[in-house]
Amino acid sequence: MEIRELRYFVAVAEELHFGKAAQRLGMAQPPLSRAITQLERRLGVPLLERTSRKVALTEAGAVLLAEGRAILGAVTAAERRTRRAATAPSSLVLAVKSGTAGGLLTKLLDAYAAEPGAAAVDLLLCEAHQHQQLLQDGQADVALLHLPFDSAAGLDTEALCTEGQVAILPSSHPLADRSRLRMADVAALPELPMARWPGPGGNCPEGPGAEVRNRTQLFQLIALGRTTAVLPESAGADLRRDLAAVPVLDAPPVTTVIAWPPHSRLRAVADLVRVATRR
Repeated sequence: MEIRELRYFVAVAEELHFGKAAQRLGMAQPPLSRAITQLERRLGVPLLERTSRKVALTEAGAVLLAEGRAILGAVTAAERRTRRAATAPSSLVLAVKSGTAGGLLTKLLDAYAAEPGAAAVDLLLCEAHQHQQLLQDGQADVALLHLPFDSAAGLDTEALCTEGQVAILPSSHPLADRSRLRMADVAALPELPMARWPGPGGNCPEGPGAEVRNRTQLFQLIALGRTTAVLPESAGADLRRDLAAVPVLDAPPVTTVIAWPPHSRLRAVADLVRVATRR
């Protein structure tokens, strides 16, 4: 099976329309149809169910779509990392969510920079749930994730720290002076519905709370009395004056991990992980 054939099949499988897939690939429809037919003949299984009205994936086609996406992602990552190795051979890209892990990140970068032969570290600030794709397609070499909120599926990880959570409230709110809260207390604030973060698909779940994509945006909305959130307790450090952080006793603990693709062979990644996990 050739990479070209996989690209053709993935385009058709995602569009479920030969005309749209051909347009996306920048080719005519007849050769695309022939290529898919030849691929099915070579594999000995039907990948698509075709009628005059629609195109649908068979069970075998669904498997090849998942595998094909992974393979094409790996190829794209290899191309991107190879080009970067030629232009910046001693650099490393670390993906972090904007506004998170500030203290931990500073300590990690300082400790790594003190290592002999340390590579230059470029920070790639991203939004929730983007880390995994950035690592898979080669835009980032390593990332800091927060479990259970971020997915680490398909990645190698090492735990760095575990912490409790706090509710972030306007400093003028009656609950801001409490020494502790429970999740039920936070959920029972109709005037401050919980903020909604985008899921892996990039869309926010339905609900009354404000849609947010980073902490800068979140903190502004909380200060305006539009929403609230429960975050790792490190988020309460150095808060702006119009916000308060109150510990939430029954909120699940959050574990910060350093993550990287399992096929990574970069010495700089191994060195950064070693420094990050050094006790």
